[in-house]
Amino acid sequence: DGDALVLTKAIGAGTLLAANRAAAAAGRWIDDALTGMTQSSRAAADILRRHGATACTDITGFGLLGHLLEMLRASGTGARLRIETVPVLDGARDCLARGYRSSLHESNRSNLAALVEPATGATVQAIEILLDPQTAGGLLAGIPAAQAQGCVAALRAAGYPAAAVIGSCSSSVGPGGVLID
Repeated sequence: DGDALVLTKAIGAGTLLAANRAAAAAGRWIDDALTGMTQSSRAAADILRRHGATACTDITGFGLLGHLLEMLRASGTGARLRIETVPVLDGARDCLARGYRSSLHESNRSNLAALVEPATGATVQAIEILLDPQTAGGLLAGIPAAQAQGCVAALRAAGYPAAAVIGSCSSSVGPGGVLID
């Protein structure tokens, strides 16, 4: 409870790769996605550990929301997620808006049941990115709040420019629940 949630890489690779298969993605979007996918998370893991990580997972096929829920259920806490702070690869929101989805995207939709307040209207479109399956996605970690900004600064200095605090763990949300701020 109270830990900051730190994400090391931008998300959106699943939708970008789906759009690329249909020849509907800009080349620079795919180049950026491939750069992120080929970047090792080893240095990021070391930095997270040095900043007191209490939990950590990689973001892969279950998408950001699915992997966050695994962490929350294991720890018995909930989370407040600030959707505007989640780093997203260029072009990913555009590809989602045009209907390009990875084959696993729809199966991840069941994780929306964990939202404390059901998403409506524009929020639904904004949170679709949380369901996007990743290939070689970044790491998501719980970091003591006092260490979070220093952790992000160290991650960025080590070559993870999209690293960000995307929310916090909060027992007031309820175990395994997610509130989108």
